[in-house]
Amino acid sequence: MTSTRVPGEPGVVTAVDLGATSGRVILGRIERGVLQMRHVARFANDPVHTRDGMHWNLLELYRQVVMGLAAAEREVPGEIVSVGIDSWGVDYGLFRGGRLLGVPYHYRDARNVAGVEAVHARVGAEELFARNGLQHLAFNTVFQLATEGEMLPFADRLLLIPDLLNFWLTGKAFAERSNASTTGLLGAETREWDLDLAKRLDIPEAILPPLIDAGTSLGKLSLDVAERVGRALNVVAVGSHDTASAVVAIPNPGRDFAFISCGTWGLVGLELDAPVLSEEARLANFTNEGGVDGRTRFLHNVMGLWLLSESLRHWEPAATDAQRSSLLGELLSEAARVPATAPVFDVNDPAFVSAGDIPVRIRNWYRSRGERPPETRAEIVRCIIDSLAQAFADAVSEAARLANHEISVIHIVGGGSQNVLLCQATADRSGLRVVAGPTEATAMGNMLIQARVLGQVGPDLEDLRAVVARSTPLTEYLPR
Repeated sequence: MTSTRVPGEPGVVTAVDLGATSGRVILGRIERGVLQMRHVARFANDPVHTRDGMHWNLLELYRQVVMGLAAAEREVPGEIVSVGIDSWGVDYGLFRGGRLLGVPYHYRDARNVAGVEAVHARVGAEELFARNGLQHLAFNTVFQLATEGEMLPFADRLLLIPDLLNFWLTGKAFAERSNASTTGLLGAETREWDLDLAKRLDIPEAILPPLIDAGTSLGKLSLDVAERVGRALNVVAVGSHDTASAVVAIPNPGRDFAFISCGTWGLVGLELDAPVLSEEARLANFTNEGGVDGRTRFLHNVMGLWLLSESLRHWEPAATDAQRSSLLGELLSEAARVPATAPVFDVNDPAFVSAGDIPVRIRNWYRSRGERPPETRAEIVRCIIDSLAQAFADAVSEAARLANHEISVIHIVGGGSQNVLLCQATADRSGLRVVAGPTEATAMGNMLIQARVLGQVGPDLEDLRAVVARSTPLTEYLPR
Protein backbone atom coordinates (compact mmCIF):
# COMPACT_ATOMS: atom_id res chain seq x y z
CA MET A 1 0.00 0.00 0.00
CA THR A 2 1.55 3.28 -1.08
CA SER A 3 0.90 6.81 0.14
CA THR A 4 -0.56 8.24 -3.06
CA ARG A 5 -3.74 9.87 -1.82
CA VAL A 6 -4.80 13.15 -3.36
CA PRO A 7 -7.61 15.39 -2.05
CA GLY A 8 -11.02 13.87 -2.76
CA GLU A 9 -9.79 10.28 -2.95
CA PRO A 10 -10.74 7.71 -0.27
CA GLY A 11 -8.43 7.70 2.71
CA VAL A 12 -6.89 5.00 4.86
CA VAL A 13 -8.74 3.06 7.55
CA THR A 14 -6.98 1.44 10.49
CA ALA A 15 -7.93 -1.80 12.22
CA VAL A 16 -6.84 -2.52 15.78
CA ASP A 17 -7.30 -6.29 16.00
CA LEU A 18 -6.78 -7.72 19.47
CA GLY A 19 -6.63 -11.46 19.99
CA ALA A 20 -6.25 -13.52 23.13
CA THR A 21 -2.48 -13.86 22.61
CA SER A 22 -1.46 -10.92 20.41
CA GLY A 23 -2.58 -7.66 18.86
CA ARG A 24 -1.99 -5.89 15.57
CA VAL A 25 -2.51 -2.47 14.04
CA ILE A 26 -3.17 -2.70 10.31
CA LEU A 27 -3.64 -0.05 7.63
CA GLY A 28 -6.09 -0.56 4.78
CA ARG A 29 -7.11 1.28 1.65
CA ILE A 30 -9.64 0.35 -1.04
CA GLU A 31 -8.35 1.01 -4.55
CA ARG A 32 -10.26 -0.08 -7.65
CA GLY A 33 -12.49 -2.28 -5.54
CA VAL A 34 -9.59 -4.12 -3.86
CA LEU A 35 -8.67 -3.81 -0.18
CA GLN A 36 -4.93 -3.37 0.28
CA MET A 37 -3.53 -3.97 3.75
CA ARG A 38 -0.27 -3.41 5.58
CA HIS A 39 0.72 -4.27 9.17
CA VAL A 40 2.37 -1.45 11.07
CA ALA A 41 2.51 -2.89 14.60
CA ARG A 42 2.41 -6.27 16.31
CA PHE A 43 2.57 -6.88 20.03
CA ALA A 44 2.07 -9.67 22.55
CA ASN A 45 -1.01 -9.91 24.76
CA ASP A 46 0.27 -11.90 27.70
CA PRO A 47 -1.83 -12.49 30.83
CA VAL A 48 -0.56 -11.64 34.30
CA HIS A 49 -0.95 -13.98 37.27
CA THR A 50 -1.37 -12.35 40.67
CA ARG A 51 -2.41 -13.64 44.10
CA ASP A 52 -6.09 -13.18 43.23
CA GLY A 53 -6.03 -14.80 39.81
CA MET A 54 -5.32 -14.43 36.09
CA HIS A 55 -5.69 -10.96 34.55
CA TRP A 56 -5.27 -9.12 31.27
CA ASN A 57 -2.36 -6.67 31.19
CA LEU A 58 -4.77 -4.00 30.03
CA LEU A 59 -2.56 -0.95 30.62
CA GLU A 60 0.17 -2.44 28.46
CA LEU A 61 -2.41 -3.38 25.84
CA TYR A 62 -3.70 0.19 25.76
CA ARG A 63 -0.15 1.57 25.57
CA GLN A 64 0.59 -0.67 22.61
CA VAL A 65 -2.64 0.41 20.87
CA VAL A 66 -1.73 4.09 21.21
CA MET A 67 1.84 3.44 20.08
CA GLY A 68 0.50 1.44 17.13
CA LEU A 69 -1.82 4.27 16.09
CA ALA A 70 1.09 6.70 16.32
CA ALA A 71 3.15 4.40 14.10
CA ALA A 72 0.26 4.19 11.65
CA GLU A 73 -0.02 7.99 11.50
CA ARG A 74 3.72 8.28 10.83
CA GLU A 75 3.41 5.67 8.09
CA VAL A 76 0.78 7.62 6.13
CA PRO A 77 0.74 11.12 7.67
CA GLY A 78 -2.58 12.88 7.30
CA GLU A 79 -4.24 10.04 5.39
CA ILE A 80 -5.99 7.99 8.11
CA VAL A 81 -9.69 8.79 8.22
CA SER A 82 -10.89 6.34 10.87
CA VAL A 83 -9.93 3.68 13.41
CA GLY A 84 -11.88 0.62 14.61
CA ILE A 85 -11.15 -1.82 17.45
CA ASP A 86 -12.19 -5.47 17.72
CA SER A 87 -11.28 -8.03 20.37
CA TRP A 88 -12.41 -11.23 22.05
CA GLY A 89 -15.71 -11.25 23.94
CA VAL A 90 -17.05 -11.67 27.50
CA ASP A 91 -14.26 -9.92 29.47
CA TYR A 92 -14.82 -6.47 30.94
CA GLY A 93 -13.69 -3.73 33.27
CA LEU A 94 -15.74 -2.10 36.02
CA PHE A 95 -15.58 1.69 36.45
CA ARG A 96 -16.60 4.28 38.96
CA GLY A 97 -16.47 7.97 38.11
CA GLY A 98 -14.52 7.17 34.95
CA ARG A 99 -11.80 5.27 36.85
CA LEU A 100 -11.11 1.57 36.32
CA LEU A 101 -11.73 -0.56 39.42
CA GLY A 102 -9.06 -3.23 39.44
CA VAL A 103 -7.47 -5.17 36.61
CA PRO A 104 -9.90 -7.09 34.34
CA TYR A 105 -9.85 -10.84 34.81
CA HIS A 106 -8.92 -13.26 32.05
CA TYR A 107 -11.74 -15.54 30.90
CA ARG A 108 -9.58 -18.57 31.73
CA ASP A 109 -9.40 -17.60 35.40
CA ALA A 110 -10.63 -20.31 37.78
CA ARG A 111 -13.14 -18.05 39.58
CA ASN A 112 -15.87 -18.66 37.00
CA VAL A 113 -17.02 -22.04 38.36
CA ALA A 114 -18.48 -20.39 41.45
CA GLY A 115 -20.21 -17.83 39.24
CA VAL A 116 -22.08 -20.53 37.31
CA GLU A 117 -23.43 -22.03 40.53
CA ALA A 118 -24.53 -18.62 41.83
CA VAL A 119 -26.41 -17.70 38.62
CA HIS A 120 -28.09 -21.08 38.16
CA ALA A 121 -29.33 -20.95 41.76
CA ARG A 122 -31.49 -18.00 40.67
CA VAL A 123 -32.08 -18.60 36.95
CA GLY A 124 -32.01 -22.12 35.58
CA ALA A 125 -30.03 -23.06 32.48
CA GLU A 126 -33.19 -23.58 30.40
CA GLU A 127 -34.59 -20.14 31.16
CA LEU A 128 -31.22 -18.48 30.73
CA PHE A 129 -30.85 -19.91 27.22
CA ALA A 130 -34.41 -18.93 26.32
CA ARG A 131 -33.59 -15.36 27.31
CA ASN A 132 -30.06 -14.84 25.98
CA GLY A 133 -29.62 -17.72 23.51
CA LEU A 134 -26.03 -18.31 24.63
CA GLN A 135 -24.08 -21.52 24.71
CA HIS A 136 -23.21 -22.48 28.26
CA LEU A 137 -19.64 -21.36 28.85
CA ALA A 138 -18.44 -20.84 32.40
CA PHE A 139 -16.69 -17.62 31.40
CA ASN A 140 -19.73 -15.82 29.95
CA THR A 141 -19.87 -12.33 31.45
CA VAL A 142 -23.05 -13.03 33.42
CA PHE A 143 -21.22 -15.78 35.35
CA GLN A 144 -18.11 -13.65 35.89
CA LEU A 145 -20.21 -10.84 37.34
CA ALA A 146 -21.65 -13.21 39.94
CA THR A 147 -18.15 -13.48 41.46
CA GLU A 148 -17.58 -9.72 41.87
CA GLY A 149 -19.08 -9.53 45.37
CA GLU A 150 -19.12 -6.06 46.90
CA MET A 151 -17.24 -4.57 43.94
CA LEU A 152 -20.31 -4.77 41.68
CA PRO A 153 -22.66 -2.40 43.56
CA PHE A 154 -19.73 0.03 43.94
CA ALA A 155 -19.31 0.30 40.13
CA ASP A 156 -21.27 2.72 37.96
CA ARG A 157 -20.26 1.39 34.52
CA LEU A 158 -19.30 -1.91 32.88
CA LEU A 159 -17.34 -1.82 29.62
CA LEU A 160 -16.28 -4.80 27.54
CA ILE A 161 -12.67 -4.76 26.33
CA PRO A 162 -13.08 -2.98 22.95
CA ASP A 163 -15.61 -0.56 24.44
CA LEU A 164 -13.24 0.09 27.34
CA LEU A 165 -10.39 0.95 24.97
CA ASN A 166 -12.70 3.16 22.91
CA PHE A 167 -13.63 4.96 26.14
CA TRP A 168 -9.99 5.60 26.99
CA LEU A 169 -9.41 6.85 23.43
CA THR A 170 -12.47 9.08 23.09
CA GLY A 171 -14.18 9.50 26.47
CA LYS A 172 -17.37 7.94 25.00
CA ALA A 173 -18.85 4.99 26.92
CA PHE A 174 -21.03 2.69 24.79
CA ALA A 175 -21.53 -1.04 24.23
CA GLU A 176 -21.42 -2.29 20.65
CA ARG A 177 -24.05 -4.99 20.20
CA SER A 178 -22.00 -7.84 18.72
CA ASN A 179 -19.76 -7.98 21.78
CA ALA A 180 -22.58 -7.13 24.18
CA SER A 181 -24.34 -10.27 22.93
CA THR A 182 -21.59 -12.39 24.57
CA THR A 183 -22.44 -11.10 28.05
CA GLY A 184 -25.58 -13.19 28.58
CA LEU A 185 -27.43 -9.99 29.51
CA LEU A 186 -28.70 -9.14 26.02
CA GLY A 187 -32.07 -10.45 24.89
CA ALA A 188 -31.59 -12.99 22.12
CA GLU A 189 -34.52 -11.64 20.12
CA THR A 190 -34.70 -8.00 21.21
CA ARG A 191 -30.94 -7.32 21.18
CA GLU A 192 -31.54 -4.94 24.07
CA TRP A 193 -30.36 -5.25 27.67
CA ASP A 194 -32.50 -7.73 29.60
CA LEU A 195 -33.10 -5.50 32.62
CA ASP A 196 -35.38 -8.02 34.33
CA LEU A 197 -32.63 -10.66 34.20
CA ALA A 198 -30.07 -8.16 35.49
CA LYS A 199 -32.36 -7.27 38.41
CA ARG A 200 -32.87 -10.93 39.34
CA LEU A 201 -29.10 -11.41 39.41
CA ASP A 202 -28.48 -8.22 41.43
CA ILE A 203 -26.64 -6.60 38.55
CA PRO A 204 -27.25 -2.83 38.76
CA GLU A 205 -29.06 -1.56 35.68
CA ALA A 206 -27.01 1.64 35.80
CA ILE A 207 -23.74 -0.13 34.97
CA LEU A 208 -25.01 -1.26 31.56
CA PRO A 209 -23.94 1.33 28.95
CA PRO A 210 -26.08 2.54 26.02
CA LEU A 211 -26.06 0.09 23.11
CA ILE A 212 -24.88 1.03 19.62
CA ASP A 213 -24.57 -0.82 16.32
CA ALA A 214 -21.47 -1.49 14.24
CA GLY A 215 -20.87 1.50 12.02
CA THR A 216 -21.54 4.13 14.69
CA SER A 217 -19.02 6.98 14.82
CA LEU A 218 -17.73 7.66 18.34
CA GLY A 219 -16.00 10.91 17.42
CA LYS A 220 -12.36 11.87 17.50
CA LEU A 221 -9.54 10.90 19.83
CA SER A 222 -9.48 13.03 22.96
CA LEU A 223 -6.86 15.79 23.01
CA ASP A 224 -4.34 13.99 25.21
CA VAL A 225 -4.48 10.85 23.07
CA ALA A 226 -4.35 12.86 19.84
CA GLU A 227 -1.12 14.50 21.01
CA ARG A 228 0.52 11.09 21.45
CA VAL A 229 -0.85 9.69 18.20
CA GLY A 230 -0.06 12.80 16.16
CA ARG A 231 -3.56 13.70 15.01
CA ALA A 232 -7.18 13.55 16.21
CA LEU A 233 -8.28 10.44 14.31
CA ASN A 234 -11.96 9.49 14.13
CA VAL A 235 -12.99 6.31 15.97
CA VAL A 236 -15.75 4.06 14.57
CA ALA A 237 -17.46 1.20 16.40
CA VAL A 238 -17.05 -1.85 14.17
CA GLY A 239 -18.23 -5.42 14.76
CA SER A 240 -16.22 -5.27 17.96
CA HIS A 241 -16.41 -8.99 18.66
CA ASP A 242 -13.63 -10.39 16.51
CA THR A 243 -15.80 -13.18 15.14
CA ALA A 244 -18.48 -10.69 14.12
CA SER A 245 -15.88 -8.83 12.07
CA ALA A 246 -14.48 -12.10 10.70
CA VAL A 247 -17.91 -13.21 9.46
CA VAL A 248 -18.31 -9.90 7.62
CA ALA A 249 -15.29 -11.00 5.58
CA ILE A 250 -16.66 -14.38 4.43
CA PRO A 251 -16.03 -14.23 0.65
CA ASN A 252 -19.42 -15.62 -0.35
CA PRO A 253 -22.41 -13.64 -1.71
CA GLY A 254 -24.91 -16.36 -0.79
CA ARG A 255 -26.24 -17.75 2.47
CA ASP A 256 -25.63 -21.50 1.93
CA PHE A 257 -22.31 -21.53 3.77
CA ALA A 258 -20.99 -22.53 7.14
CA PHE A 259 -18.05 -20.66 8.62
CA ILE A 260 -15.15 -21.64 10.82
CA SER A 261 -13.30 -18.68 12.28
CA CYS A 262 -10.23 -20.54 13.40
CA GLY A 263 -7.68 -19.05 15.76
CA THR A 264 -7.20 -19.65 19.48
CA TRP A 265 -10.82 -20.83 19.36
CA GLY A 266 -12.69 -22.43 16.48
CA LEU A 267 -16.02 -20.65 16.08
CA VAL A 268 -18.14 -22.93 13.90
CA GLY A 269 -21.57 -21.97 12.65
CA LEU A 270 -24.01 -20.25 10.34
CA GLU A 271 -25.17 -16.72 9.63
CA LEU A 272 -28.93 -16.51 10.12
CA ASP A 273 -31.64 -13.87 10.19
CA ALA A 274 -32.97 -14.94 13.60
CA PRO A 275 -31.76 -16.90 16.65
CA VAL A 276 -32.43 -20.61 17.13
CA LEU A 277 -33.78 -20.94 20.69
CA SER A 278 -35.00 -24.51 20.76
CA GLU A 279 -34.31 -26.77 23.70
CA GLU A 280 -32.47 -29.05 21.30
CA ALA A 281 -30.12 -26.19 20.39
CA ARG A 282 -29.47 -25.55 24.08
CA LEU A 283 -28.69 -29.19 24.80
CA ALA A 284 -26.34 -29.24 21.79
CA ASN A 285 -24.57 -26.23 23.41
CA PHE A 286 -25.02 -23.86 20.49
CA THR A 287 -25.00 -20.10 20.89
CA ASN A 288 -26.74 -17.17 19.23
CA GLU A 289 -24.48 -14.15 19.11
CA GLY A 290 -25.08 -10.81 17.47
CA GLY A 291 -23.72 -10.20 14.02
CA VAL A 292 -23.42 -7.07 11.92
CA ASP A 293 -26.60 -5.62 10.39
CA GLY A 294 -28.86 -7.45 12.83
CA ARG A 295 -27.86 -10.93 11.71
CA THR A 296 -27.31 -13.82 14.10
CA ARG A 297 -24.17 -15.90 14.39
CA PHE A 298 -25.53 -19.34 15.30
CA LEU A 299 -22.42 -21.20 16.32
CA HIS A 300 -20.61 -23.59 18.58
CA ASN A 301 -17.33 -22.82 20.33
CA VAL A 302 -14.78 -25.52 19.59
CA MET A 303 -11.36 -25.59 21.20
CA GLY A 304 -9.20 -24.26 18.39
CA LEU A 305 -5.51 -23.83 17.66
CA TRP A 306 -4.98 -23.21 21.38
CA LEU A 307 -4.33 -26.96 21.62
CA LEU A 308 -1.40 -26.66 19.22
CA SER A 309 -0.01 -23.38 20.56
CA GLU A 310 -0.19 -24.55 24.17
CA SER A 311 1.48 -27.85 23.26
CA LEU A 312 4.31 -25.94 21.55
CA ARG A 313 4.63 -23.64 24.54
CA HIS A 314 5.02 -26.68 26.79
CA TRP A 315 7.52 -28.41 24.49
CA GLU A 316 9.63 -25.31 23.89
CA PRO A 317 9.02 -22.89 26.80
CA ALA A 318 12.05 -20.71 25.98
CA ALA A 319 11.38 -20.44 22.23
CA THR A 320 10.33 -17.21 20.54
CA ASP A 321 7.09 -16.95 18.58
CA ALA A 322 9.08 -17.18 15.34
CA GLN A 323 10.87 -20.32 16.53
CA ARG A 324 7.60 -21.95 17.58
CA SER A 325 6.06 -21.08 14.22
CA SER A 326 8.97 -22.74 12.44
CA LEU A 327 8.70 -25.80 14.70
CA LEU A 328 4.98 -26.05 14.03
CA GLY A 329 5.63 -26.08 10.29
CA GLU A 330 8.07 -28.97 10.72
CA LEU A 331 5.70 -30.91 12.96
CA LEU A 332 2.76 -30.44 10.56
CA SER A 333 4.90 -31.84 7.74
CA GLU A 334 5.77 -34.85 9.89
CA ALA A 335 2.15 -35.22 11.04
CA ALA A 336 0.95 -35.36 7.45
CA ARG A 337 2.89 -38.64 7.11
CA VAL A 338 1.28 -40.12 10.23
CA PRO A 339 -1.86 -42.24 9.62
CA ALA A 340 -5.15 -40.49 10.36
CA THR A 341 -6.19 -40.74 13.99
CA ALA A 342 -8.90 -43.18 14.98
CA PRO A 343 -10.49 -42.65 17.37
CA VAL A 344 -10.24 -38.91 17.84
CA PHE A 345 -10.41 -37.27 21.26
CA ASP A 346 -13.00 -34.79 22.50
CA VAL A 347 -11.34 -31.40 22.02
CA ASN A 348 -14.07 -29.73 24.08
CA ASP A 349 -13.38 -31.78 27.19
CA PRO A 350 -12.95 -29.35 30.13
CA ALA A 351 -9.55 -30.91 30.79
CA PHE A 352 -8.15 -28.91 27.85
CA VAL A 353 -9.44 -25.45 28.79
CA SER A 354 -6.75 -24.25 31.18
CA ALA A 355 -3.08 -23.64 30.42
CA GLY A 356 -0.63 -26.46 31.07
CA ASP A 357 0.69 -29.73 29.69
CA ILE A 358 -1.80 -30.41 26.89
CA PRO A 359 0.16 -33.40 25.46
CA VAL A 360 0.01 -35.23 28.81
CA ARG A 361 -3.70 -34.46 29.14
CA ILE A 362 -4.32 -35.87 25.65
CA ARG A 363 -2.46 -39.07 26.53
CA ASN A 364 -4.38 -39.36 29.78
CA TRP A 365 -7.67 -38.89 27.91
CA TYR A 366 -6.89 -41.95 25.76
CA ARG A 367 -5.51 -44.06 28.62
CA SER A 368 -8.58 -43.42 30.77
CA ARG A 369 -10.68 -44.93 27.96
CA GLY A 370 -8.47 -47.91 27.33
CA GLU A 371 -7.16 -46.52 24.02
CA ARG A 372 -3.58 -46.33 22.76
CA PRO A 373 -2.38 -42.74 23.27
CA PRO A 374 -0.23 -40.82 20.78
CA GLU A 375 3.40 -40.73 21.88
CA THR A 376 5.63 -38.73 19.54
CA ARG A 377 5.21 -35.02 18.91
CA ALA A 378 4.14 -35.69 15.32
CA GLU A 379 1.54 -38.21 16.49
CA ILE A 380 0.16 -35.72 19.01
CA VAL A 381 -0.05 -32.97 16.38
CA ARG A 382 -1.82 -35.34 13.96
CA CYS A 383 -4.16 -36.35 16.75
CA ILE A 384 -4.98 -32.70 17.49
CA ILE A 385 -5.57 -31.89 13.82
CA ASP A 386 -7.87 -34.85 13.20
CA SER A 387 -9.77 -34.28 16.44
CA LEU A 388 -10.29 -30.59 15.64
CA ALA A 389 -11.41 -31.45 12.10
CA GLN A 390 -13.93 -33.98 13.40
CA ALA A 391 -15.25 -31.48 15.94
CA PHE A 392 -15.58 -28.88 13.16
CA ALA A 393 -17.40 -31.32 10.87
CA ASP A 394 -19.75 -32.42 13.64
CA ALA A 395 -20.55 -28.81 14.58
CA VAL A 396 -21.31 -27.87 10.96
CA SER A 397 -23.61 -30.85 10.52
CA GLU A 398 -25.39 -30.18 13.81
CA ALA A 399 -25.81 -26.46 13.08
CA ALA A 400 -27.39 -27.21 9.71
CA ARG A 401 -29.78 -29.71 11.28
CA LEU A 402 -30.80 -27.50 14.20
CA ALA A 403 -31.39 -24.46 11.98
CA ASN A 404 -32.88 -26.44 9.09
CA HIS A 405 -30.35 -24.66 6.89
CA GLU A 406 -28.78 -26.08 3.74
CA ILE A 407 -24.99 -25.90 3.44
CA SER A 408 -22.92 -26.46 0.32
CA VAL A 409 -19.51 -25.10 1.40
CA ILE A 410 -17.48 -24.43 4.54
CA HIS A 411 -15.40 -21.25 4.71
CA ILE A 412 -12.39 -21.40 7.02
CA VAL A 413 -11.01 -17.96 7.87
CA GLY A 414 -8.37 -16.73 10.29
CA GLY A 415 -5.05 -18.33 11.13
CA GLY A 416 -6.40 -21.85 10.70
CA SER A 417 -6.98 -21.19 6.98
CA GLN A 418 -3.20 -21.49 6.49
CA ASN A 419 -3.11 -24.97 8.04
CA VAL A 420 -3.30 -27.21 4.97
CA LEU A 421 -3.56 -30.42 6.98
CA LEU A 422 -6.45 -29.05 9.06
CA CYS A 423 -8.35 -27.70 6.05
CA GLN A 424 -8.06 -30.97 4.13
CA ALA A 425 -9.00 -33.03 7.18
CA THR A 426 -12.09 -30.82 7.66
CA ALA A 427 -13.13 -31.39 4.04
CA ASP A 428 -12.54 -35.13 4.38
CA ARG A 429 -14.47 -35.51 7.62
CA SER A 430 -17.36 -33.22 6.66
CA GLY A 431 -17.73 -34.42 3.08
CA LEU A 432 -18.08 -30.78 2.00
CA ARG A 433 -16.00 -28.43 -0.10
CA VAL A 434 -13.80 -26.19 2.06
CA VAL A 435 -12.65 -22.74 0.96
CA ALA A 436 -9.74 -21.37 3.00
CA GLY A 437 -9.13 -17.66 3.38
CA PRO A 438 -8.77 -14.86 4.10
CA THR A 439 -6.28 -15.25 6.92
CA GLU A 440 -6.88 -11.66 8.02
CA ALA A 441 -10.67 -11.96 7.98
CA THR A 442 -11.19 -10.12 11.28
CA ALA A 443 -9.10 -7.12 10.25
CA MET A 444 -10.75 -7.07 6.81
CA GLY A 445 -14.25 -7.11 8.30
CA ASN A 446 -13.23 -4.37 10.72
CA MET A 447 -11.91 -2.21 7.87
CA LEU A 448 -14.85 -2.80 5.57
CA ILE A 449 -17.34 -1.61 8.20
CA GLN A 450 -15.30 1.59 8.46
CA ALA A 451 -15.15 1.86 4.66
CA ARG A 452 -18.93 1.51 4.46
CA VAL A 453 -19.36 4.38 6.94
CA LEU A 454 -17.13 6.47 4.66
CA GLY A 455 -19.14 5.54 1.57
CA GLN A 456 -16.22 3.66 0.00
CA VAL A 457 -18.23 0.44 -0.49
CA GLY A 458 -21.87 -0.47 -1.07
CA PRO A 459 -24.42 -0.66 1.72
CA ASP A 460 -25.02 -4.41 1.96
CA LEU A 461 -22.89 -7.11 3.57
CA GLU A 462 -22.79 -8.80 0.19
CA ASP A 463 -21.08 -5.69 -1.24
CA LEU A 464 -18.41 -5.93 1.46
CA ARG A 465 -17.94 -9.63 0.81
CA ALA A 466 -17.45 -8.99 -2.89
CA VAL A 467 -14.50 -6.76 -1.98
CA VAL A 468 -13.03 -9.59 0.13
CA ALA A 469 -13.37 -12.08 -2.75
CA ARG A 470 -11.46 -9.69 -5.03
CA SER A 471 -8.81 -8.88 -2.43
CA THR A 472 -7.47 -12.20 -1.19
CA PRO A 473 -6.29 -15.53 -2.64
CA LEU A 474 -8.55 -18.44 -1.73
CA THR A 475 -7.67 -22.14 -1.60
CA GLU A 476 -10.23 -24.87 -2.23
CA TYR A 477 -10.13 -28.34 -0.65
CA LEU A 478 -12.35 -31.14 -1.90
CA PRO A 479 -13.23 -34.16 0.27
CA ARG A 480 -11.22 -37.24 -0.58
